[in-house]
Amino acid sequence: MSEARATSQGVHEPDRLLAACVVALVGFGIVMVYSASAVFAAKEFGASTYFLARQSAFAVFGIVAMAAASRIDYHLYLKLTYPMLFVAAGGLVLCATGLGTRVGGASRWLRLGPIGIQPSEIAKLAVIMYLSYSLAKKAEKVKTFTVGFLPHVLCAALFVALLLLQPDFGTAIVIALTTFTLLFVAGARMGYLVGIVLVALPLAYKAVVGSAYRMRRIMAFLNPWEYRYDVGYQISESLMSFGSGGLWGVGLGDGKQKLFFLPEAHNDFISAIIGEELGFVGIAAMLGVYAIIVYRGIRIAWHAADAYGTYVAFGVSTLLGMQVLVNLGVAMGSLPTKGLTLPFVSYGGSSLVLMLYAVGILINISRTRRTAPTYGWSLGSGPNLDDGVTT
Repeated sequence: MSEARATSQGVHEPDRLLAACVVALVGFGIVMVYSASAVFAAKEFGASTYFLARQSAFAVFGIVAMAAASRIDYHLYLKLTYPMLFVAAGGLVLCATGLGTRVGGASRWLRLGPIGIQPSEIAKLAVIMYLSYSLAKKAEKVKTFTVGFLPHVLCAALFVALLLLQPDFGTAIVIALTTFTLLFVAGARMGYLVGIVLVALPLAYKAVVGSAYRMRRIMAFLNPWEYRYDVGYQISESLMSFGSGGLWGVGLGDGKQKLFFLPEAHNDFISAIIGEELGFVGIAAMLGVYAIIVYRGIRIAWHAADAYGTYVAFGVSTLLGMQVLVNLGVAMGSLPTKGLTLPFVSYGGSSLVLMLYAVGILINISRTRRTAPTYGWSLGSGPNLDDGVTT
């Protein structure tokens, strides 16, 4: 570390507001998972607390992981970048080749005894860590095509292709958008970014029209009521949930759509149950907490001690924000069905634990930050920081 860099940094208290908001959402999620799943769990598993107990265990494990990550120097991941990338890619290959557990027509899980792991969740964080490492190392070379742009796009494209083979279109879109955002923040040339969008659009169109089940989802999205008792059933029931809630909701635990009307009520469509039981006010309050989390993440990125920390914080914040918007957009009928969970709230061990661990990394970045941040950069121009990452 150079003397100039050392004098511009300081050790600070961790971002307690970020941690408090995340823990509050996890607690809220446990309550809503129980409300959304109790009747279903009693019928299918003989115990109304089946999903409650599992989500609580996931939450405890995830919060411990978050606390641990908050104390691990985030520069350690520089050495783990490629191992993380290979583990994530290997897991996706196993799923794509049929060795994963198939649920609902998609092979997205690997079973390790009683534990199910979604490699796609690992892939989200692994791609962010790789992009952050590579972009920080290449600095001004990011503006070049062969060194700064093409390798990152090819890496993201590989993961997108593996995800589409599962198929997992939602996570593929999130990884693609996160890659675009980090390249933009790093200062990649706008011509390259516009060009990759123009190339990706026809490929995305082909991926949709070339798949019967994706076309059915598009049709359901365009007119869910016409397919009310077919492919549009889930979206229609979700819209009815939000409509029933009104301003204040019907009351916690008093929702009707979870009574075997709305599939995945405790998982991908838990926001519909929140809208029904807690109304517009409940959804708005939840979105307010998410907004605070994303804002604190971007603030951490802005004050990060080096370029690597900046990119990691931006990447994690972007991932969280986009996944919230996509999940709510799907549940409200504004986007085609994607199969993405609502961070910290939806039922699911892999998603909850990995998201909490990612927040732990954010908190660690907040511990060591610039005491006098340099404002000599803006989005799209790349941070003017001594990244300390060597080739």
